[in-house]
Amino acid sequence: MTLLDRIAECHAFDASRYLPFRIGAAQVGWIARDLAPRLDSYAGVFVVGRDGVSLAPQLDTFEARSRAVEGVARELFEQGIIPRWRDEPYPVLPLDDERREGAPLMRLDRGAVPAFGVRAFGVHLNGFVRQARALRMWVARRSPEAGLHPGKLDQLVAGGLPLGRTPLQTLIEEAKDEANVPQALARRARPIGCLSYCLETPSGVSPATMFIYDLELGPGFRPRNNDGELAGFHLWALDEVRGRVADTLEFKPNANLVVIDFLIRHGLIAAGDPDFAALAEGLGR
Repeated sequence: MTLLDRIAECHAFDASRYLPFRIGAAQVGWIARDLAPRLDSYAGVFVVGRDGVSLAPQLDTFEARSRAVEGVARELFEQGIIPRWRDEPYPVLPLDDERREGAPLMRLDRGAVPAFGVRAFGVHLNGFVRQARALRMWVARRSPEAGLHPGKLDQLVAGGLPLGRTPLQTLIEEAKDEANVPQALARRARPIGCLSYCLETPSGVSPATMFIYDLELGPGFRPRNNDGELAGFHLWALDEVRGRVADTLEFKPNANLVVIDFLIRHGLIAAGDPDFAALAEGLGR
């Protein structure tokens, strides 16, 4: 296994298995071909054709679209097709809006997002410490009871970005809940940019964009989880972190991308590395 394998895993998407999902002229997601016939039975909500699935044209407002699709999504949840209902609204935007810059076309529960292949947005925070002229990274371990990726390693703070919240607002809230980072300290986090990926999951397609932040922490800082989503934390040298990413499957897949990006930006993967160019290209940098 290599770092390149970790990037490839986050871009494992076979478009031939899916139909484009459109609102008007904008593609907003991907719907599995075996799900499309079920949606065809909701004639007032979806128009299913050989080349894609569209929302019915009479659903021409944010609220009308949101309510109609929520009704269908709840039925799919009750039928077991959508495995979880989160009661957390996510914005639905054109797929090519990778930076969440446009106005949402409708809302969709977070649990239904993969089934409709809608782009999800999240925030990831690299928490690091300088010790003896070297960097060490705080790594979180997810709870074994977590609904997604139980027991996997993750960034110090990571969370979904719901409708109506900015990345910074979400970062501050998640930092307090997940690692007991005070608001004043969280506000010092440095925005780095975005990383995007698209992979298939058991629930559907997950095109996603992560807003990345770095936060330097003092040697006396000790994270503490407040929301029960994390089982603990590790403070590891970057060589240890790199080895866990390259040689194991311990990290959550998208967290691997964030670690690789951090290693490149801080010189742990340099231009002399034989995979440097391929890694940078794979991250979209």
